[in-house]
Parts: sequence; structure tokens; C-alpha cells
Amino acid sequence: MLIDTLKKASMEALKTKDKEARAALSVVINKYNLAAIELKAQGKEITDADLVSIIAKTLKELADEKEGFVKVNRPDRVEAIKVQEDTLKAYLPKMLSEDEIKEEILKLDDKSIPSVMKHFKQNFAGKVDMGLVNKVARSI
Repeated sequence: MLIDTLKKASMEALKTKDKEARAALSVVINKYNLAAIELKAQGKEITDADLVSIIAKTLKELADEKEGFVKVNRPDRVEAIKVQEDTLKAYLPKMLSEDEIKEEILKLDDKSIPSVMKHFKQNFAGKVDMGLVNKVARSI
């Protein structure tokens, strides 16, 4: 599972004293553990798709944080956050391009926005930017 890879990478970052990579990986691992506990209480198992979702949310949070540091002119923190983002991006699956999204939409029988969004959410969770899917679906 992907979480095992993240845990190994976290240990490696600890050994190499890579503070920023370790921080980013630790945040994701902790969020994963919390989500696993919540899902277990509901009688469900956590999946790699859930972990990809956690990584994506963490990247969005880092982007917001980076924006704040840019506004207050803290280039040292901006660079640190860029390192954290790069560390986490390595564990995300390749995202679908605009052309691939369009191609997939054209294969569907029902091209209405709700049906397209539902299709991508079920079949491509974590592998596609839903905002981009919405934009492409509206352009067809």
C-alpha cells in the first residue's frame, strides 16, 4: 500500500535529516491514521484512494500557507513549503490531462454535468482535477 511507501520515505527523511520532507510526510501520515480510525468506527477500511485524497488536500493547504507567507514577505518559509509540496507531489498519481478528460466525456452516453461529474468521481478519484472536469464538460 501507498502508506507503507510514505512511512519508509519518512524514516529515510529522518535519517538524512531532511526536515521539510519529514514534516510534510508526517502530516500526511497523521491525517491518514486519523481517517483510518474514523472509517474503522464506521466499519469501513481505508484505501489508497483515500490516501491520495488526503495528499491532495494537504497540498491545497500548503498552497494556501505558501500564499500567506508570500504576502508577508517570508521567502525562507515559501522555499520550505515548496520543498514540502514537491515531496508530496511525488506520491500523487499522474493526473488526467484536459484532452484525456474530453476523450472520456465523449465516450459517455449522458453528457449532462451531474452525470459527467459522478462518472469522474467514481472512476477517477484522485486522478483528476474535478474543477477541470467541470470546465471541460461545459465547453462540450
